[in-house]
Amino acid sequence: MIGYPDALSRILAQCAPLAPEPCASGESMGRVLAAPVIALADLPPFDNAAMDGFALAGDDSPVAAGSVHAIAGRQAAGDAPSDSGGLAFEIMTGARMPEGLDRVVAVERTENLSADDEAPGIRLLDSVARGQNVRYAGSDIAIGQTVLTAGRRIDPSAAMQLAALGVTGIPVMKRPRVAIISTGKELSDDPSQPLAPGAIRNSNGPYLEGALHMAGAEVVSRVTVDDTVDTFRTALGHALAAGVDIVISTGAVSMGRYDFIPDTVRELGAEVLFHKVAIRPGKPLLFARFANGPLLFGLPGNPISTAIGMRFFVTPALRAMGGLPAERPLRAVLDSAPRAASALRHFLKATLRMGDDGRLHAELLAGQESFRIRPLVEANAWVVVPEAGSGEVVDVYSLDANGALAPAA
Repeated sequence: MIGYPDALSRILAQCAPLAPEPCASGESMGRVLAAPVIALADLPPFDNAAMDGFALAGDDSPVAAGSVHAIAGRQAAGDAPSDSGGLAFEIMTGARMPEGLDRVVAVERTENLSADDEAPGIRLLDSVARGQNVRYAGSDIAIGQTVLTAGRRIDPSAAMQLAALGVTGIPVMKRPRVAIISTGKELSDDPSQPLAPGAIRNSNGPYLEGALHMAGAEVVSRVTVDDTVDTFRTALGHALAAGVDIVISTGAVSMGRYDFIPDTVRELGAEVLFHKVAIRPGKPLLFARFANGPLLFGLPGNPISTAIGMRFFVTPALRAMGGLPAERPLRAVLDSAPRAASALRHFLKATLRMGDDGRLHAELLAGQESFRIRPLVEANAWVVVPEAGSGEVVDVYSLDANGALAPAA
């Protein structure tokens, strides 16, 4: 049995970043950039008005309050460039500045001097300096500027940036391809059918499929097999033939009569890099590598052991393959009674809140046993208590790989 830091180090040593591939910008949500995005255009692409009002010409001095100006034309957003001849124009928010005009006065800071539109004119209520209420070309992003860095996951704000610059395609990291194999003759995958005596619903398979999707992986297959070596061998063979990067199994990794996975993967030529980690829950976890490359995570079958295996073992591997940096936890005050020093690292379900002292506070939930699903639903964070004991302040992680820590009110 090895410690968690050693286990994680052995995992990451096997996880080189995958190759990049092209991706249409409109289909890139959730993907990870493989190279920086460099702006090939200015944003805004032209000088434009920051508000509805009137565009004026002037020199280095402000145009004086009380001055009167005839309105020579109107410029709306989307209009072609206009030559002002140095005369004032009515202008709308976002409209291109007419040639020769260099400042904008807000419409509410003018007095309308015309009874109709035949001879429109205004009087300024305020002075207006050069550049006032003007958004200059390139003032947000200039040509040649790096706007998104390699390793950035494309989220809605990044998608907005790409669209505004007219970027049609970007290089992204390939998604890790994953196969899921749930073991156990007691597992039922059809929720429409009543449970047979001794059967339980398969909750690990749907959990892993959802968690993998959120982590940016591609789930190639999800199957359930019984407690025999032959059915597992067949499912594993199909997964490896499909060219997956990772196989995740649940169950059959402990010390019981039907815990056949450790011996089976060795017989199939895999190198077992560790089996059993000094953690709770999830101690029997297994990690192996096949000769032709795919990794195998053998997770214990209890639901919370599976969740911890996914969150703290599989997720770091997916991040490394996807070119993402290692996660950094936040720190929170542990409001529950500190745990005494133990030989095991504990991963515990908790609720996180912002305290009156301005610090994050974590409260451990009742029901930390590995078979209890309800506390996981009620939690909003994982608390990690190291082998030396917790003390007052602990590391906290979001429940899933991409979720932000969201303290309760």
